[in-house]
Amino acid sequence: MSIVHQLDKRSGITYVYESTSYWDKEKKQARSHRKLIGRLDPETGKVLPTDGRGHKRGHKVIDTSVPRKGPIPVSHTERLFFGATYLFDQIGEMTGITADLKTCFPKNYKQIQSIAYYLILEDSNPLSRFGKWAKLHRHPYGENIPSQRSTELFQSISEEDKMHFFRLQARRRAEKEYWAYDTTSISSYSETLKQVKYGKNKDGDKLPQFNLTLLFGEQSGLPFYYRKIAGNIPDVKTIHELVRELDALGYEKVKLVMDRGFYSADNINALYKEHYKFLVGTSTALSYAKKFIHEIGYEKDSYVNYNSELELYVFTKTIAWDYEQKRPYKGDILKGERRMYLHLYYNSEKQSNDGLLFNKHMDALKEEILSGHRVPEHEKEYKKYFIIKETPKRGITLNYNQQAIDQVRERYGFFALLSNEVRDPVTALHLYRTRDVVEKAFGDLKDRLNLRRSLTSSESSLEGKLFVEFVALIYLSYIKKKMEETGLFSKYTMHGLLDELDVIECFTEPGKAPIQGEVLKKQEQIYRDLGVTPLLATPKN
Repeated sequence: MSIVHQLDKRSGITYVYESTSYWDKEKKQARSHRKLIGRLDPETGKVLPTDGRGHKRGHKVIDTSVPRKGPIPVSHTERLFFGATYLFDQIGEMTGITADLKTCFPKNYKQIQSIAYYLILEDSNPLSRFGKWAKLHRHPYGENIPSQRSTELFQSISEEDKMHFFRLQARRRAEKEYWAYDTTSISSYSETLKQVKYGKNKDGDKLPQFNLTLLFGEQSGLPFYYRKIAGNIPDVKTIHELVRELDALGYEKVKLVMDRGFYSADNINALYKEHYKFLVGTSTALSYAKKFIHEIGYEKDSYVNYNSELELYVFTKTIAWDYEQKRPYKGDILKGERRMYLHLYYNSEKQSNDGLLFNKHMDALKEEILSGHRVPEHEKEYKKYFIIKETPKRGITLNYNQQAIDQVRERYGFFALLSNEVRDPVTALHLYRTRDVVEKAFGDLKDRLNLRRSLTSSESSLEGKLFVEFVALIYLSYIKKKMEETGLFSKYTMHGLLDELDVIECFTEPGKAPIQGEVLKKQEQIYRDLGVTPLLATPKN
């Protein structure tokens, strides 16, 4: 005897039957007899008894959720798309996503995966359309997840379980790899979320926002940590909290790659204090950078300093960092020197662009002064670059501080990196450019995963949805990295590749093994290029 589920398409009700197999002596074939025992409650997964005509009878609930021993039989005949979801299944096994989700969310991990699959494949559709997609695709949960149920799922994802998942994923990253760190802003229409504030919006939206921080493995190309913070917190203020959380999570041998927005003396001291390795962009206006550029002088475009691989002129120097550590328990400041490597890079095209930008900026400052519409934030620059005189008769007259302007001109074409570990300037720049994976990932979150503007108004729902979006991002990041490594982007867009696989069908029937639909040679090759066990191409007759 087996339990069979059958959906009535007219009413949308799933009926549950007891199916008993027997041998028909007259027709000499196996037959089955079905007996209606109830209807499936879509919210609880329980069977509600009926009177045999589809009506509810009494209050007794039959629990069919207890798994039977042995293989789980297919309950009804289906023909579903599964080429793309099969790819995600394989990625989940290889990257440990499936195992780690099962460990952290034993009751809900399949729902999390199914929603993540949906978000990737149906990037332009809201989550309310999940039911339609679920009827057409084979996916881990195998059932519809109504809007109310998805909200409950998001609210059930606790901070403790999220942190457990981060720990497990981080253990799968190579200890020697650098971690690219960056932030982005997510606009929101909500007036109730506490962390939605007006701040520097990186998309140019005039809406309040919350910010996301993200850590990416430099070699793996996969994210393994994120945090939501208030929208008015600048990048430079996030490092101290990042350091505390990495320590709380038990991460060891931390190596961070960050852009110049995260540079400050306090942040560098905090990283030194925790013995973290780092590579960070910095301004050429800092004293030690200006001094090094002045030393280089006219040698900045000498061929001996040219690197053909980078097509840049490169320079490096060991400097002493003035380290300071406040010790509240002693009430003093510990001071000392720490070794650091300063890398400079010069490009003649950047020199021309820097000159044009600076001249336009000077024009804007000059206009502000002469028009009387001075900007308070620019007062320091007015005094630095201009000698301003004002008389009742002649009005405002300007002269220029040529020495200050020449100091800026000397830095045209240069950019700088700092590291307490990477000595080689070529290696340093290669590592620094890995930050691109974070910027691309933010683009995927906002565009591919439909997170450019958040409509969620509940704190717990938003936290849970962000986590599921993050899980989806891991799958996307794996695919994107493999596509770049194997040159698949020359043939497909991300959307086009997934569409190419999503047409592959799977036919299932009770009591029989699933039957794979037709697979083309080019589809088989896509699986191979993405590093997964392929669905084999259908042989020609």
